[in-house]
Parts: sequence; structure tokens; C-alpha cells
Amino acid sequence: MKIFDKEITNALNKTFKSLNESLVAQKKPFDLKTDFLSDGNIQNHIELYEGYIQTFNRISSELDSADKEANSNHSTFKNLKHDETYNLNGAYLHELYFANIGDPNSQITMDSLSYMRLSRDFGSFDAWQKDFIACCQSSRCGWAITYLNTYTQTLMNCVIDLHSQNVPVGMFPVVVMDLWQHAYYKDYLKDSKTYTNAMMKQFRWPVIEKRILKSDKIAQILRG
Repeated sequence: MKIFDKEITNALNKTFKSLNESLVAQKKPFDLKTDFLSDGNIQNHIELYEGYIQTFNRISSELDSADKEANSNHSTFKNLKHDETYNLNGAYLHELYFANIGDPNSQITMDSLSYMRLSRDFGSFDAWQKDFIACCQSSRCGWAITYLNTYTQTLMNCVIDLHSQNVPVGMFPVVVMDLWQHAYYKDYLKDSKTYTNAMMKQFRWPVIEKRILKSDKIAQILRG
């Protein structure tokens, strides 16, 4: 009985220790191949993504020991929380972006869930494309995203500046386009529209289809 009690105690100690440890984000491997971006551009982009992962992990560790005597004017804790969101969003949005571009055989069919849902919520698939491109052109330095809005329970487009400004509450990203200048300037200079059109030609619709399917399930749960 004493041995059993000791095993339970060790297991509990291990569990509670893990609860106090900082969150650790793991970088994901991406094999990006596209005729529309140079190898140098892609490699630089991957390195920037890895930087967000490393910075988030460091911030997460620092938050474990940060003084919680915070205030709204200034505190180390407040600054760390802002940077936590910035770097976590930076890592996650890059993963979503890398995953939904680079398909040389990109195509979408009218009977796909993606086509039907985008057509339903924007009036037509063409209307979605025009609205999405307009969002891309509106970005100062950030992202254009098609997402499920959990309030309206419809797909909408938005413009996020940097990684953490103007982020809709309760969003579930479905299509993600990187409009930071580092994403295209090496290959397109300031011509972000040509870059946007090129990336949209190689969207990975099977990846987007899975996200749309998840968004449908989320909307069903909300309606329930």
C-alpha cells in the first residue's frame, strides 16, 4: 500500500509541476515550393517564423516568474502579455499561411464545400475573391484573412495590421494571406497586388476545405 501511495504522490507531483511550466510552441516543418516565390524569399520567411516561435517560448518562460503586481500604465507583466500575443499570433498565422499556399495544381470545384460556403456568405465566389483581394490591398503591414465569425456564424474577411491589431474576437481562420513586406518585397518590390494574385493561383484548396469543414462544425455547435 505504501508503494502504491508513493506512486500516486509521484504522479501528482509530476502533474502539478507540468502545470507550472511555461507553454512551449514547437515549430512545424514546411516544404514550400512555388514558382511565384524565390528560394531566398522562402528561406528568409521560414527563419522569421522560427524567430516568432523562439521569442514566444522565451516570453512564456519569463511570464512564469514575472511580478503579477501589474498596472494599466506600465508593468513588465503587461509588456510581456502584449508580446506574448504578438509572437504567438505571428507563429500561428505563418503556419496557417504556409499550409494554404504553394499548390502548383491548385483548383476548386463548384461542388466543394469551400466553393459553396464562400458563395453563400459573400453572394458569389467571385464576390469573395474581390473582397479578399481588397482586404489584401488594404493591409498596411499584416494579414488578410477569411474567417468564421462566431458571432454572425458566417464567413467574413478581415484585415489584421501587424499580428495583433484589429483581430476580430472569436475568429476561426480559414484562408490566410501574409501581407507583411518581407513576404513579397524581395520578389515583387512594392507590387503587393501581383504577389496576391500569384499566391491565390496556388491556394491549397484541400487544406482550406478541411478548415471550412471545421468551421461548419463550430457553427453547428454554436447554433445548438
